Amino acid sequence: MTSTSPNDPATLVSSLRAKGLRMTTQRERIVAALGALGHATPDAIADAVAAPDLAPLSLSTVYRTLETLEKAGLVSHSHLDQRTPTYHLTDHANHIHLLCLNCGSIDECAIDVVEGLARALARQHSFTVEARHMVIHGWCQACEGDQDDAGPAEQIEEITG
Repeated sequence: MTSTSPNDPATLVSSLRAKGLRMTTQRERIVAALGALGHATPDAIADAVAAPDLAPLSLSTVYRTLETLEKAGLVSHSHLDQRTPTYHLTDHANHIHLLCLNCGSIDECAIDVVEGLARALARQHSFTVEARHMVIHGWCQACEGDQDDAGPAEQIEEITG
């Protein structure tokens, strides 16, 4: 039995058709760009789909297409900072983002790392966590030693006692 990615071309076409949509050239180009880029802002996607032999896609077309693909369940987004959202294909959605406050680097880790936190929030606050959009801010290993005040490990120790 062969398993297919939710974002392989045949599955994408089927998913769109099931929602009453079709795979347009613009959608195909944007999905291909996201597949190549992993995480990308609409500006980066617009740059990635620009090609001398193809008609350019305006930024508004990129935004509208991303919105349509997200409603169809093929694309997801995260707000890694206070600026533009970052998009990725849904088969790349089950992770959380680790954003360095110093250098801006972004790393990923498995979503199950926050299971304990999610259970505690559910138990203590009747709150259900949607971790697929989660971003944890902190310091990467390279930047941790550059902190002027108490470093992250010391800050966590102060908080948790």
